[in-house]
Amino acid sequence: MAPRRGPVPALLWGLSLFLGLPGPVWLQPSPPHSSPFTAPHPCHTCRALVDSFNKGLERTIRDNFGGGNTAWEEEKLSKYKDSETRLVEVLEGVCSKSDFECHRLLELSEELVESWWFHKQQEAPDLFQWLCSDSLKLCCPSGTFGPSCLPCPGGTEKPCGGYGHCEGEGTRGGSGHCDCQTGYGGEACGQCGLGYFEAERNSSHLVCSACFGPCARCSGPEESNCLQCKKGWALHHLKCIDIDECGTESASCGANQFCVNTEGSYECRDCAKACLGCMGAGPGRCKKCRPGYQQVGSKCLDVDECETTVCPGENEKCENTDGGYRCVCAEGYKQVEGICVKEHIPESEGFFSEVTEDEMVVLQQMFFGVIICALATLAAKGDLVFTAIFIGAVAAMTGYWLSERSDRVLEGFIKGR
Repeated sequence: MAPRRGPVPALLWGLSLFLGLPGPVWLQPSPPHSSPFTAPHPCHTCRALVDSFNKGLERTIRDNFGGGNTAWEEEKLSKYKDSETRLVEVLEGVCSKSDFECHRLLELSEELVESWWFHKQQEAPDLFQWLCSDSLKLCCPSGTFGPSCLPCPGGTEKPCGGYGHCEGEGTRGGSGHCDCQTGYGGEACGQCGLGYFEAERNSSHLVCSACFGPCARCSGPEESNCLQCKKGWALHHLKCIDIDECGTESASCGANQFCVNTEGSYECRDCAKACLGCMGAGPGRCKKCRPGYQQVGSKCLDVDECETTVCPGENEKCENTDGGYRCVCAEGYKQVEGICVKEHIPESEGFFSEVTEDEMVVLQQMFFGVIICALATLAAKGDLVFTAIFIGAVAAMTGYWLSERSDRVLEGFIKGR
């Protein structure tokens, strides 16, 4: 550990960097990179550092120098309780490895911590007050805020009346503005906010309860207790009555929209497709019919353009649509390059259409073979009629075979096959 000495100017310059105050050019940090991370206020970092330091003291309160003869060490050296050894052990565990802000503040204030440890503990036992408020001037007492530690609205004992949060309380920053709880308002949250009334109040206590729905200010919870109405409502005999904006000039809807009144407001909804301007929902509330529609009674209905000849192309037919029509090819035709041409439907092929010639020859031979076998069986039984048919069939097959393949047979003989 470095030799103990009082705070030096370099420490103050380093602290100015931590607080973001201007310093010499060579000490000013480079502009930070844009990051969603927001560093905590230095006061909060200092408070966390002191809390961790105090926990370290509690953790080491029963430790000793570790030499095995504590009585001798306390007599010859110094008490471990106030020793530099204990201080080093505590400081080593004050900041977590990932807490950059804590490490930076500890590095800048380590000499102050040493000074307090060895010289100031008796007169200033509160390290947080001595280090964070009095020495580094990062924090303010509770109930105060800002560089001069001014009192928060409502006083230091009960900032914001106890019904809100004082911005910057306890730090050297913030505006001191009171962020009041729901139902409370005023500079020090000492009044009831809009839509709430005082249900109970005494010198130290205020209870604000909600008014009836549309009341902005009221004297009680009932519908007839209204004193002021919210936007979109009008006060009438202590009651808030809904304003029909659609019946006044306050409503502003588009050219092809109509107004629908709601509680405290209004909505703009689109007219029906058949309308050019309307006074309500549906084709019966049109001011004028859109092209493709015609007035039939009180409604704008679709015109069937297909009742007249509107598709000049050959082989075309008309299909009516809502508010229009389209020309498509007639059945059995398809569009090719903007013209309807007849579709070619392939003829259905026979069962043997995909059979090759060689496969057909095999099928024929198998068929005639079955017939010849049957005739041979009958001829073997001595039936002269079937015997004659069998001999005729064999002769016919032999003649067919020789006539179809005579060239190949002759070529085979010539080649010695």
